[in-house]
Amino acid sequence: MQENIFKNKLISYWRYIDKKIFFSFLILFFLGLFFSFSSTSSLAGERLNKDYYFFFSKHFIFTSIALLIMILISFLQTSLLMRLIIPLFIISFIFLALVPLIGIEVKGAKRWLDLYYFRLQPIEILKPFFILVTVEILTLEKFKNTQLKYLISFFLLISVVVLLIDQPDLGQSILLVGAWIATVFVSGVSLLLVLSFFSIFLISLGLLLFLMPEKFSYIINRLVSFIDPTKGDRFQSSSALDAIKLGGLKGQGMGEGILKDSVPEAHTDYIIAIISEEYGAIISIIIILIFLFISFRIIKNCVNQEDQTIKISLCGLSALLIFQTFIHIGVNTSLIPTTGMTLPFLSYGGSSLIGSSILAGVILNYTKNNTYLYD
Repeated sequence: MQENIFKNKLISYWRYIDKKIFFSFLILFFLGLFFSFSSTSSLAGERLNKDYYFFFSKHFIFTSIALLIMILISFLQTSLLMRLIIPLFIISFIFLALVPLIGIEVKGAKRWLDLYYFRLQPIEILKPFFILVTVEILTLEKFKNTQLKYLISFFLLISVVVLLIDQPDLGQSILLVGAWIATVFVSGVSLLLVLSFFSIFLISLGLLLFLMPEKFSYIINRLVSFIDPTKGDRFQSSSALDAIKLGGLKGQGMGEGILKDSVPEAHTDYIIAIISEEYGAIISIIIILIFLFISFRIIKNCVNQEDQTIKISLCGLSALLIFQTFIHIGVNTSLIPTTGMTLPFLSYGGSSLIGSSILAGVILNYTKNNTYLYD
């Protein structure tokens, strides 16, 4: 009896899930596995004197966990998932707040919690829940005809950004601000109000750079070197751009790239440059098209979506996914200053993969056919 119930639920799940989005996410996960093997084998074996499969094995484990999380979240009843959003956001926010107290520092930045088996970067887990909680605030019935909901959501944004800037992590701060602006704009806020909030953020950021130049000197240096390459160290961004040029359309061949051996953390922050160098611009373009296709499918679902909470949530999550993707690509192609942003699903890193799986799971859950119900 129990087996039949579970079997029926699986059949219903598969019938109503958006299979095109589902397979797109699967492709990205497996491409991430493949490129992880390609980009980390020489790093582990030759430079760190570890087993050649050291990083790949860890990436494989985290990919497996991420896939399970994605499927579990997408399988949940949507009403149950909505009830879990606020508790999960509070837990991830507490983890982020613990970083200044017990976090570990790596290369001048304190962004991780040491959980013995791996280092957790709480912001990666918090990002999708931040968007979902913002939508909860924007769609509350008691705030329906007031502007108070935008102010409350803005204070929520500021509370997260303050913790991020303290790490410091300007890249994630800009990403969250951009995704928040997209979310509140879709909810129907006036453009003037959005510009006002954005102006407050820019003024506050300018004041921080002016009043605390020592703590945020790296940001100033990156901006200066981006505007005038002769006045700063642009080794990483220049190397990434050169690698993309060397790759051309068809690439240098698997394992033939030099970027992964010359730039620190290239398998996380510069993965698209490694892919372009070894496999060519054609593969990179295909990857970008997969991300755009996912966003297209999400927007197509939103057009026919009657539930405002789900509609705005999907728009916000789509914005988060696309903004992060193009910030990563922009850094790799020297179109924007260096931010240290991972590429969702493809970059090496357990926290990034788990955060991507949460985002993917919620998108799959919210894009299920409207007639899909668990009995």
